Amino acid sequence: MKNYHNTPIQPERKLFLALSFIALIAGTFLLLTITDTSRFFCNQPDPNPFHSKPDPIQLKSILHYATSRIVPQQSFKEISVSFDVLRSIGACNFLVFGLGHDSLMWASFNANGKTLFLEEDPTWVQTVLKDAPELNAAVVKYRTKLSEADELMRTYRSEPECAPAKSYIKGNNKCRLAITSFPDEVYETEWDMIMVDAPRGYFAEAPGRMAAIYSAMVMARNRKKSGVTHVFLHDVNRKVERDYANEFLCQKYRKHSVGRLWHFEIPPVNNGTVNDGSWFC
Repeated sequence: MKNYHNTPIQPERKLFLALSFIALIAGTFLLLTITDTSRFFCNQPDPNPFHSKPDPIQLKSILHYATSRIVPQQSFKEISVSFDVLRSIGACNFLVFGLGHDSLMWASFNANGKTLFLEEDPTWVQTVLKDAPELNAAVVKYRTKLSEADELMRTYRSEPECAPAKSYIKGNNKCRLAITSFPDEVYETEWDMIMVDAPRGYFAEAPGRMAAIYSAMVMARNRKKSGVTHVFLHDVNRKVERDYANEFLCQKYRKHSVGRLWHFEIPPVNNGTVNDGSWFC
């Protein structure tokens, strides 16, 4: 999930993405007029598909992407991985680390579910919500810096509160990888899907995604409902994202690798399938 102040998209990549999205949205708009919207967005099934109507945020999303030159940073193939999961599980609880150019798209795909965006920059949140007040977003403060990634990886095992046997984040002040600044809504909700595309992780003083990856794994392990938690991690071409995914999200749970996106299906710890040893993987 990238902000306006991130590195610009290359012109040829931007043109390709723009054409892809225009074609996708134009096709979706046509199909919305003749068939059931639940095929294309995460709505609950309608017993009479001919009476179903698109949600207002879906219509706004169509208008936004059809008329804007700004396109999401993820590629069409990367987005399709998450979209296919959303379509298969229906309306769900979707937690997204990051608020950016693709937020309206994610919210419209999950129009009848709960979608919450977490962002580090309060000014950016105000900017986005000014144009899209329908989005549900919260500011999160991180206790880490990207420059500390190697140290945190080396030392977290010496802190008992970081161990899988503890596996909690709310109020876990001793484990620096646990995000303790979430709004209560995050701690109180069981998330079916978690997208980690933020915070920023491309300069030394940035928070990095170490804590987001760790906290996503903890929330997935603590799931009480049946089924797995789908965790998506973007920018796995970068060392920190890749190393922390291998340490906490576990390659044995990885289901898809498309472009710079990895998709994991994390089972809850209470079903006996998760490693019950000293470490996560």
